[in-house]
Amino acid sequence: MSDGHGPLPETPSGWSAEQPPPYSAPPASPWTAPGSSPQTPYGEPYGQAPGHQFHGPGPQTPYPPHPHPQAGHGFVPPPPALRPGIIPLRPLGFGDILDGTIKLIRSNPKAVLGLSAVAALLAAVPLAVGQAVLLDTMGGVIADPTSAPTASDDLTTLYGFASQYGGTLISYAVQFVVVTMLTGVLTRILGRAVFGGTLSSGEAWRLVKGRIPALFGVVGLMAVIMVVPLIVFVMLIVVFSLNATRGDLVWIAGLSILFLGLYLPFYLFIRARFAFAPSAVVLEGRGPLDAMRRSWDLVTGDFWRVLGILFVTSLLVGLVSGVLSVPFTVAGTLVGAFGAGSAGSIVAATLLITIGATLGAMFTYPFEAGVSGLLYADRRMRSEAFDLVLQTAAIEQQRQGWVHASADELWHPSNSARP
Repeated sequence: MSDGHGPLPETPSGWSAEQPPPYSAPPASPWTAPGSSPQTPYGEPYGQAPGHQFHGPGPQTPYPPHPHPQAGHGFVPPPPALRPGIIPLRPLGFGDILDGTIKLIRSNPKAVLGLSAVAALLAAVPLAVGQAVLLDTMGGVIADPTSAPTASDDLTTLYGFASQYGGTLISYAVQFVVVTMLTGVLTRILGRAVFGGTLSSGEAWRLVKGRIPALFGVVGLMAVIMVVPLIVFVMLIVVFSLNATRGDLVWIAGLSILFLGLYLPFYLFIRARFAFAPSAVVLEGRGPLDAMRRSWDLVTGDFWRVLGILFVTSLLVGLVSGVLSVPFTVAGTLVGAFGAGSAGSIVAATLLITIGATLGAMFTYPFEAGVSGLLYADRRMRSEAFDLVLQTAAIEQQRQGWVHASADELWHPSNSARP
């Protein structure tokens, strides 16, 4: 390839067909313009149909003739999509998204899994402590049933309530903070991994820390949208239940079941519609409301596919997370319940429950973030021809033999081939 306009030299042995080798003589600018007629190893511009010319700002490069399928003749398939990083630079299928997410974790395990483990540990410790204390109380009741607290034992009741719900509330608060920051860091790592580049934890944090307030804004707005209906409903149920008769409790229970049946589709709808808001905040530099509008627009036209992929992904990660965490959780529960109320049983139960919760969340966090980020890239490639921009930049990056930091700027919407 010479100055981005001539055909590439033939692929040497050892390089895959999907990843042409880097070339020497880098130009003054790290990237060529999206319309500068990038060439494939076959001499064809990426993204154009065979038999047509490339009508961009650069010189027109005709396609070489392809034999048409005729009797006695084979058909020459189009060249495979360029794949410099974790995904092929073309619209993605569900298998491509799952494969790309796994490659994201494998290509940078220290940053991805290390950060996820820290976030999971911080969120798991308060929950594990509360559960261990509660289990210790239950163990004392099992050993001596006469020691069960009565309604008049206010201190014991308050202690049990605090241990059961206090740890959970603290865990949710910690999870809200650390998972929000983790999502931003993982999204930035993913944005570079698409081009085959890697980022350390420190580099990713330095790039994303300015977007953390906007990320909290997105997560906070989504939490308000999802939680407010629940709070209103619970308050109404409490008010109706104060003076309710036994007959009234039947229709209150029926109303609760109806509400939950309606709330689940509402939750799934909101989650799918705003799934790309964190990516828009981190990769496009948008504010909270603008990012949520951007996500809504990207999902429009492909809502059911986006919802289906997110839902199936949740089922998969839930299954794997359960397999990893359940053995430790069950062991911790047994130790805490039958530990005779000793301090050692509380410590052991806390440790086992923490390990189980950490292992499960350490896998869940990066996998869900990876699927969401790659699905965002797929929607941009389908609706904005963004794959042409990525292919052009990737070819130039391979010509130089390195991934320039300005690759992050390509995610800005101004670089879309079709705004």
